Amino acid sequence: MLIFERETWSEIYYSLSKNKLRTILTMIGVAWGMFLYVFLLGAAKGVENGFNKIFDGFATNSIFLWADYTGEPYKGYPRNRELFIHINDVDYLKKEVHEIDFIVPRSVRNSAQGLVSHGNISKNYNIYGDYPIASKIEKKELIDGRFLNENDISQNRKVTVIGKEVADQLFKKNEKPIGGFIKIGGIYFQIIGIYRLANASIEGENTIYIPFNTFQILYNKGDKINWMAISIKPQYNVKTVEKKIKLLLKKKYDVAPTDEKAFGAFNFAENFKKVTGFLTGMQILTWVVGGLTILAGVIAISNILLITVKERTLEIGIRRALGAKPGEIKQQILLESVFLTVFSGIIGFIGGILLLIFIRSSIGESPSFPFYNPTVNLWNVLIALTIMVGLGVLIGLIPAKRAVQIKPIEALRTE
Repeated sequence: MLIFERETWSEIYYSLSKNKLRTILTMIGVAWGMFLYVFLLGAAKGVENGFNKIFDGFATNSIFLWADYTGEPYKGYPRNRELFIHINDVDYLKKEVHEIDFIVPRSVRNSAQGLVSHGNISKNYNIYGDYPIASKIEKKELIDGRFLNENDISQNRKVTVIGKEVADQLFKKNEKPIGGFIKIGGIYFQIIGIYRLANASIEGENTIYIPFNTFQILYNKGDKINWMAISIKPQYNVKTVEKKIKLLLKKKYDVAPTDEKAFGAFNFAENFKKVTGFLTGMQILTWVVGGLTILAGVIAISNILLITVKERTLEIGIRRALGAKPGEIKQQILLESVFLTVFSGIIGFIGGILLLIFIRSSIGESPSFPFYNPTVNLWNVLIALTIMVGLGVLIGLIPAKRAVQIKPIEALRTE
């Protein structure tokens, strides 16, 4: 076959090296297209991995719901009536809404009111009254000890899990926090666990967790809770379930069905969907930009080969006069086109990978930075190279057809 003949590659080298600058500039166009494609694809994957790492451990298919003030008068009740969510609402919603996976009732004392002390050091922190299931909403990475368990809840134990920042601020370097005590609301609590951030967190490392029942007694909350985190089963639309939950609570607390202020909610699932939609759009943009840049470079190869064919008219005429078949001339031009395309693409691919490696080593692995492990799917690269070969062949047909149309006698007269 022509492709395996040494003379064929010698002729390709001779042809392309006659005008090195023009050949190099043309190859840069294709290489840049592949470089841009690989880099953007890897960067998009890095951003996607970064966001996945940030939200790893979060129950993304969830909503956070709280009670507010009524916005409309209803059934004799005035506007601006203060509402509360109660602990029995958990069982009520579980019974009425089968789409719910689990509910986490939560009570909180914000940092302005959450005075905590150890020895002669006093600081303010957010204090949460929680059930063990709270770790399913936002996963905690424990560096020492354990998280709250059901016995802590049922026995109203005075135990606490604290963030690493709290431990560093309240305890000296030579002190071991686990087993030690801190004072919360004038009551001593024993530390049973210390956590740190494995990724981004809503609550941070400056937060303290105590058993839910203990919290309710300590701050005289009765059966009122601040808010609840509700995880929805994956097969259901979270927005639809959110509306259903609010309507049930409005009915229970005699609130107008049209009142939009009575119960507030943060739809984590909807916001997470926006993030994933953005990432998908970024990947599509990457394919479009990279593909168009590669196409522009391949078209440039067709142009240079057309010029080359014109410059080699005499050479082609001599070869035809000596018995070269039109198919051989055509294959020669096509091989030059494919060689330029693939070789340039490989150079661009290597350049893109090297830049991604450099960026990865420079940025490191920050838990809160949305960029992690920028990689390129091998199949995407193989598909791109296959398309490049196909384009190289198609684009090469134009100068190849021009070459075989040259008549030997007319070619020999050109000089």
